[in-house]
Amino acid sequence: MINGAGGRRHWSVDDKARIIAETLEPNAVISEVARRYGLRPQQVFAWRREARKPATSVQQDSPAFVPAVLAAAEPVASRSPKQRKRQATRGAGMIELEIDGISMRVGRGADTKTVAAVIRALKATS
Repeated sequence: MINGAGGRRHWSVDDKARIIAETLEPNAVISEVARRYGLRPQQVFAWRREARKPATSVQQDSPAFVPAVLAAAEPVASRSPKQRKRQATRGAGMIELEIDGISMRVGRGADTKTVAAVIRALKATS
């Protein structure tokens, strides 16, 4: 922390990150953390909100890439050809995303802007 003109404090990025990390600990109470550092809870909430924002150098028109996990299809008991075809077309072209325990399925023909907006919303809640 650095004291500036007029008694205003300027916190380094590392200090802010440390304080924010402290508020993310299990059973942490933000007002208690803020009080410990002589801050108002609103300031800590603002820092947390800013920390969730993506860096300005990152292009936000397209969704961020994450590692893909491919899962082998589970063995299926013997089915008739009609049942197999119906099952295959239902899941064809389907992408399933999981962000912090929330699953999202994206089907063929989904609007990319809508999917990107949903992903950003899910990331913002995490």
